Amino acid sequence: MTTIAFVYGAMDRTKCAGTTSLTVPFRDVEALLASPGKPKPSERTSRQRTHGIFIGDKPALGGPLAMSHETAKPQLELVDEETPIAPIAKPSAFSLDKFKSKRAAAIANVETLQTALSHHNISAAKDFVRLHPDEEKYWTPELCFVNVPIKGQKRDTLHLIDEDLAMTYLPSGRIQRFRLALASKPFDIFFLCHVPTQNTDNSWNMSNLQACEQAKLSWVQATSRKEEGVDAYDIKFSRHVDAFPEPKWPSQSLAELIEKTFVGRMIDSEDHPGLLRLIGARQDIS
Repeated sequence: MTTIAFVYGAMDRTKCAGTTSLTVPFRDVEALLASPGKPKPSERTSRQRTHGIFIGDKPALGGPLAMSHETAKPQLELVDEETPIAPIAKPSAFSLDKFKSKRAAAIANVETLQTALSHHNISAAKDFVRLHPDEEKYWTPELCFVNVPIKGQKRDTLHLIDEDLAMTYLPSGRIQRFRLALASKPFDIFFLCHVPTQNTDNSWNMSNLQACEQAKLSWVQATSRKEEGVDAYDIKFSRHVDAFPEPKWPSQSLAELIEKTFVGRMIDSEDHPGLLRLIGARQDIS
């Protein structure tokens, strides 16, 4: 291979106005040099730019050639056959390997944080239940609740409500009071259990409260006896004390679990949509 350089601009071989080079086989040099388009001497003028072909530092056509126009054209450069030429890299084949899932759905020994939990009384679980044994940390004091009709839902939705607001705007018959305790069905199906605090001499509330207390240490199932004509719950224990593994109670605080469960359903101001709905007040949509 041979290097041939086309030079355009002022014919100063040490400081050319511009050069363009291309690598071609040596056998094509003669054809390149003999290619048509060599300008005639009569076509040269003092104002025209010059053009030349050089091999090394000598003109290949005996001197500079005048260009017939001002536009620079692509030039060629020949290199020696021994000069290594880098091969053109081919695009790599498409592969899905980098998109493969490399991690398990859950990392071992890492707790899954609980989100919103269901909440109901112990009998509504319709299964064996355990309540958290730490009553101080995972049982609330008595709280105030109210059911609020929600557009598009068949059943009213239970809201937490500030007691002062409830007493100011609502009749006492609409206010519910009970405790919440963290509870679990077998195999860590957690929920918030309604623990009665009012009218505990009532047979329903009395048997309900009894089931909740016993569920702190044992798997308990409470079933209504209404169809039998008895106003109370039937309390049954699991046949074997180790029928189910002990609950793996979440480390989240009870306050955090309640906040996640009742987010958007905590009436703490006079302009809360839930309270406005209960008192029949116009809601400011803007």
